[in-house]
Amino acid sequence: MAEPQSPTGPLTALRLDDRLRDTKLFFTQAVRTFHATGSVVPSSRALADALAEYVRERPDPEQALRILEAGAGTGAITRGIAAAMRPKDTADLVEANPRFAAHVEDLLGRDPELSAIADRATVHAVLVNDMGTDQTYDVIVSGLPFANFTAEQVGEILDHYFTVLRPGGTLSFYGYLYTKEVKAVIARREDYLRQARTSWLVQDWIDRYGIRSERVWANFPPAWVHHLRKPA
Repeated sequence: MAEPQSPTGPLTALRLDDRLRDTKLFFTQAVRTFHATGSVVPSSRALADALAEYVRERPDPEQALRILEAGAGTGAITRGIAAAMRPKDTADLVEANPRFAAHVEDLLGRDPELSAIADRATVHAVLVNDMGTDQTYDVIVSGLPFANFTAEQVGEILDHYFTVLRPGGTLSFYGYLYTKEVKAVIARREDYLRQARTSWLVQDWIDRYGIRSERVWANFPPAWVHHLRKPA
């Protein structure tokens, strides 16, 4: 009789090793460039799955989606997107940090989850606004830390998203719970006001185009996920 496979075999060990490597790289870069990362630990799988909701659920089951991920980081959210993708879907994975971009490129070649989409995914080591507007997308998943940007920067990013998003397409992004309340207590006045202006702008977009919002408690810190739809 064949010996049963241990749940902590080579594949499990590889995944654990990758997660530890992801976390170490993310933490190292976050300490150096916190403004661009917004956290010191990668997003949880629960958050990734929530952000990939409209990759997983589509009105036409046979529809092939063109997906844009902005702020791929070390691939934590990318894994949720990959798990929801279907065989004809394609994805552009955008990450401005060159070390993160190289890491995601490497994962596409060897990570058990991401290698499944390697022939249909392209990594771009640029700012998302520099991607141009010649391509359009059915779904955009944004991992950019809006709370760390100015309202003007966030406005430019959201305008770009809706320029390249096809009519009827969806944009999903997240923000940490209680960020504004915490900054009201501990942040300098100018930093609090900057974040408040950004929050007001983001809320205006949610009020105009939002179709669903949900809390994800299984993340550090807990987060809101917002889904917007571009009018048809």
